[in-house]
Amino acid sequence: MKEEKTPITMLTAYDYPSALACSSNPLVDITLIGDSLAQVCLGYKSTTELSLSEMIHHTRAVARGTTHPFLVADMPFGSYQISSEDTARNAVKLIQEGRVEALKLEGGSEIRDTVRKLTGMGIPVMAHVGLLPQRHVSMSGYKVQGKDVDSAKRIISDVLALEEAGAFSVVLEAIPKELAAYVTKRLQIPTIGIGAGPYTDGQVLVWDDMMGTWAGHKAKFVRRFGDLKAARDSAIQKYAEAVKHRTFPDHSESYTIDKMTWEEISRTME
Repeated sequence: MKEEKTPITMLTAYDYPSALACSSNPLVDITLIGDSLAQVCLGYKSTTELSLSEMIHHTRAVARGTTHPFLVADMPFGSYQISSEDTARNAVKLIQEGRVEALKLEGGSEIRDTVRKLTGMGIPVMAHVGLLPQRHVSMSGYKVQGKDVDSAKRIISDVLALEEAGAFSVVLEAIPKELAAYVTKRLQIPTIGIGAGPYTDGQVLVWDDMMGTWAGHKAKFVRRFGDLKAARDSAIQKYAEAVKHRTFPDHSESYTIDKMTWEEISRTME
């Protein structure tokens, strides 16, 4: 697709229904079970609170609803930083029990040996550079990266190292569009942008941002393609009112019994 200059569509999914929705559209190429599920599904404050067992629980559900999209899952914080052996064990567990096809890891040159080991084991790895949500504290918040000479050079160095280590793709998050365009031209592997401008090989959005159901902070790069929050809230209001006014259920929505049978039942209860 990169060679043919066909944009790659990636979208997150966190459960069986959202996986079915991604699979129902042939234009969705990759489904990502992102660790953003920590905030949008589980109510955690950051992705660092998500455990491997919680990630596997969600990946299994997404896998059951996935057909054609390539299935990628984030390795949660702490699952690939302790040791090489621990990383390999967790990666295999996520592939086997989570039933995904590839893993995404956040980090730059410092994780190239990890990427090399996993790809050497036959596990496809998607890299992730720029803004790294798992390191938002050490990076002093969710800020655009690569805006000065040193940080831009570091990002370029990181993506080249990760490509050399065997990554099949790289997510570029929250970096200037000019830098993303340069990186995309420089790399042989496809780039997937999120807040990286229009010149990457593909784009990814978080399901709740795209659908308009997330009530938290809206990043500059987010475009809400739907307004499901309004539809959801309206439906809840209408349902609650119908119950309070005793207009739901009506007779057409209720089961009934033969009159003579009910009379016989009533007599036996007297």
